[in-house]
Amino acid sequence: MSETIHARPDGGRRPIWKSAGLHLTGRLDSGWLAVSPDLLRAYYTRPEIHPIETSCRNEHLLFEKLMEVPDAPVADAELTAIADRDAADNYRLLLRYRDHLLKHGSIEAGYRALFETGAPQVPPVFIEQLVHLIISNMLDGESDVFILRAAELFFRDQKATVADDRLMLADAEVVEMYSQTGGLGGLGALLAEAGTAMREVSLDVLTEENAASYPERADQFNFALDFRFTQPGQDALARVIERWIVHFFRLPVRVQAVRSITDERWSWHVGLDAQATQILNALYEGVAVGEDDLGRIMALFRLEFLEQDRIIETMRGKPAYLGMAMTTDGLVRLKPQNLLTNLPLKDDRQ
Repeated sequence: MSETIHARPDGGRRPIWKSAGLHLTGRLDSGWLAVSPDLLRAYYTRPEIHPIETSCRNEHLLFEKLMEVPDAPVADAELTAIADRDAADNYRLLLRYRDHLLKHGSIEAGYRALFETGAPQVPPVFIEQLVHLIISNMLDGESDVFILRAAELFFRDQKATVADDRLMLADAEVVEMYSQTGGLGGLGALLAEAGTAMREVSLDVLTEENAASYPERADQFNFALDFRFTQPGQDALARVIERWIVHFFRLPVRVQAVRSITDERWSWHVGLDAQATQILNALYEGVAVGEDDLGRIMALFRLEFLEQDRIIETMRGKPAYLGMAMTTDGLVRLKPQNLLTNLPLKDDRQ
């Protein structure tokens, strides 16, 4: 039986991140998001796909066809008829991705299946966009801005700064922009070209005092997050992880930030990123890890499963540990799919 699509998953509220595209889709009975015609149309209007003035007639015809009927089948002959080979290849890639989403029936199911054998290869930006959309659905109505800011780690690379016993996370793209333009936009770019020294990058740190301004600035991604063990950042990320697992598995868990792993029964761990996976694997296997690598671990979490019958027998009564680390140049790139593919579940399907 097909699910009913309920319009406006935001319930008429202003979405936290308009850039996520939550307003383009609808929520299914399951709480997951529909692969809606408007969402597909948004993909067709991307610069890599949208025809330009010099595009051939066949490319314009295909674009117009898809804008009218976004899930329309496309014959290979329609693609080979496009004069621009690169444009035709872009259509092939996007249409394989579209068909993958349509096959799985929802944004969440399509995202999850991207990490299974036989899934189409898609650009990382598409994966990040899906996570942004899923997070927007998952946190719809959330009022705790620390949770919202921590959720940005799931779909935006972060730049870590360690100084004066403080660990700060700031959006990597915003930091790069500020470092090039000093936050002055086009004027800053001109000054940089003229050899004028840019001011040091300084972003507002999210605090209780300025938290009320987060919703208006959410799409700018220009709040830094204090990520020390004693500050709200790590606890907020723990709440996001809990919600992510519940959203996909309907499995209640409890996640708590910890300073270290001292558990003699340590049996399972999940790296939240490639760096943490490598370091935790080495520690678990008893391989010596240098101080520099240990110093790149930014956070550790203890994950408890609240429904023991859902996990494999050898893990019942035991927690799993999660780790997060930065690269040698301070970049943090989380892989939230690791929380879908690497948990010790008996049956990870709904």
